[in-house]
Amino acid sequence: MKNELQRGLSNRHIQLIAIGGAIGTGLFLGSGQTISLTGPSILITYLIIGFILFMFMRGLGELLLSNTKYKSFVDIANNQLGPYAGFLIGWTYWLSWITSSMSDLTAMGSYVNYWSTAIPNWLTILCIVLLLIVFNSLGAKLFGEVEFWFSMIKVITVIALIVVGVIVIFLGINSYGTTASFSNLYTDGFFTNGPYGFLMSFQMAVYSFIGIELIGVTAGETKNPEKSIPKAVNSVPIRILLFYIGSLAVIMSIMPLNKISPDNSPFVQVLAILGIPFAASAINFVVITAAASATNSGIFSDSRMLYGLSKEKQAPKIMAKTNKHGVPHIAMFISTSILLIAVMLNYIFPNAIKLFIYITTVSTVLYLLVWVLIIISYIKYARSNKDEHKRNKFKLKGGHYAAYIVLAFFFFAFVLLLFSNETRRAVYFLPIWIIATILMYLRYKEKKRKISKMYFESSGKSYTPTRNID
Repeated sequence: MKNELQRGLSNRHIQLIAIGGAIGTGLFLGSGQTISLTGPSILITYLIIGFILFMFMRGLGELLLSNTKYKSFVDIANNQLGPYAGFLIGWTYWLSWITSSMSDLTAMGSYVNYWSTAIPNWLTILCIVLLLIVFNSLGAKLFGEVEFWFSMIKVITVIALIVVGVIVIFLGINSYGTTASFSNLYTDGFFTNGPYGFLMSFQMAVYSFIGIELIGVTAGETKNPEKSIPKAVNSVPIRILLFYIGSLAVIMSIMPLNKISPDNSPFVQVLAILGIPFAASAINFVVITAAASATNSGIFSDSRMLYGLSKEKQAPKIMAKTNKHGVPHIAMFISTSILLIAVMLNYIFPNAIKLFIYITTVSTVLYLLVWVLIIISYIKYARSNKDEHKRNKFKLKGGHYAAYIVLAFFFFAFVLLLFSNETRRAVYFLPIWIIATILMYLRYKEKKRKISKMYFESSGKSYTPTRNID
């Protein structure tokens, strides 16, 4: 059908996309920063965030399955909270992926520098963006296939690291004068930098999970959402225990905390010191694929967001056009063109890690806003449909009461961002963005009113403005 999305994503695509959403630059690159902030207590940070986000995903899954006509959480917000909420969440999510993709592209430039500092970051970024544009132009099925293999590489790598790490720990191999042992997790204190360091670790740790809500965008192109979505959501706890808790516990057991650099990937560092031939380069390649995977997801998500907004007449009409593969190609090209700003930023600012941190803080704030709107939509749904909630086979246990706990945590995370100079600036950006979306929304609303008036006048009918034209 012309200008319609195609259901090209199979169950295996959805499962690996869900896993890929939980393994990205936040784990491979950002974990060095979080470990330096709080030490072994980062494991508790990930457990807390993981538990909260599992409840969050159960709520999102219940919403998506409550109405199979929902193509994404833009539709959910429009239906549950009203047209401005749908407008706000759609454009915020679009900008969220723009900023997070910029940070991932910046990280990729840093990773390539591990092999050769002669290759400028901006050139690496330009080549990767052009390559991903080609992949995304050829349909959701190819996107799913690329993401499947990107995610498979990440999964195999993390499992291999854990297996090798456990062997090293049991053999008691010495590195930097320290014997590898699980006791290293508590010998020098579990909370290395005290309560403050522990609380500050939440910002980067939250960023590690951005993209976890991606199945809420793929719903409109999933062949069997009733089967795929519950399976993907229910795997969240295992993913967190294995990929985050397991891998970081092994890394901190092998490598002295004071030797883990916040400016580099601890995954690369730990295999480099073990002297395994080519292992560090192999891991570096994997973290590049992790960042490419996240950027690939960002390009997919942004094009679908603009497509959905256009369908709701909340974005230019041209954004709803699709090519023969069912890809909203105009929306995709516009989004990826904006990503090229990352090329310019990396040309101007040579310190990739500092640029990475600044961009991730803005991205984290925007994602938190999206998550807040999703969980508020769930609360509205659960309070208004108590009987339906009880009958649902797949649901958030505790309904809106559990959702209030999730919402409280998100506000807690917002408050924590105010305690750091670097993250506080990103919070200040939020009200500016909300004001901008209000002005944009009023413009589109007025445009829609004029179109409606012209239609009535051309058909010879009298036009009477309604209270809510949306």
